[in-house]
Amino acid sequence: MPIAVISDIHGNLEALSEVVSYLEKKQISDIYCLGDTVGYGPNPNECVELVRKKAQIVLMGNHDYAAIGKANIEYFNEYARMATYWTINTLKEENKQYLKSLPFSHQNDQFLMVHASPTNPAHWYYVLSAQEAQIEMQAFNQQLCFIGHSHVPVIYSSGRAVKSRTYQFEPNQKYIVNVGSVGQPRDGDPRACFVIYDPDEQKLEYVRLDYERQKTHSKIIKAGLPAFLAERLLKGY
Repeated sequence: MPIAVISDIHGNLEALSEVVSYLEKKQISDIYCLGDTVGYGPNPNECVELVRKKAQIVLMGNHDYAAIGKANIEYFNEYARMATYWTINTLKEENKQYLKSLPFSHQNDQFLMVHASPTNPAHWYYVLSAQEAQIEMQAFNQQLCFIGHSHVPVIYSSGRAVKSRTYQFEPNQKYIVNVGSVGQPRDGDPRACFVIYDPDEQKLEYVRLDYERQKTHSKIIKAGLPAFLAERLLKGY
């Protein structure tokens, strides 16, 4: 049974709604979210509520952690800090309580899921190279680890970084799969990004979807959030 793995929605309701609609049409009901449901974007409450309704597993991301007052945001850039304060003031109390309940990881016999890195899921390290991935692979025993956090889709294995729309996993190999970002892609492609994984066939597919970016752009400006956060959605950086 194929599953969808999504991450880094960042309060972008238009992108998330497009992904949910696509998965419903494909009759894929198992959705796993790797965190950062909120932060940056103009619809944190709606995104939390939709993810809570549709996803079987939802993990804690660093922006979720910041939105419930748990993270030190001094390392955030100025735009992220401004958006965090706005999100804290905008989130409903019931949605904050839900975010507080989220785990840092989820695993079964086939895969591990974290927001940032398997070595220490609660410390938000970035996995940005094949060399770093090789070290991180020592932290899990399963074949696969799904991550988000950097917003850049890539598959790491055997000291290599692979970017491909589809991928066939090989037996006796370990992989770290960055699923990209639904709500704020940073790989030069502004379309929402996520993966569909078939554990029976051992296949992975990256899906890119257009959504109403201009609508999200306008919402960000209207909310008084930094214009940079709106502009980056149009170009995917």
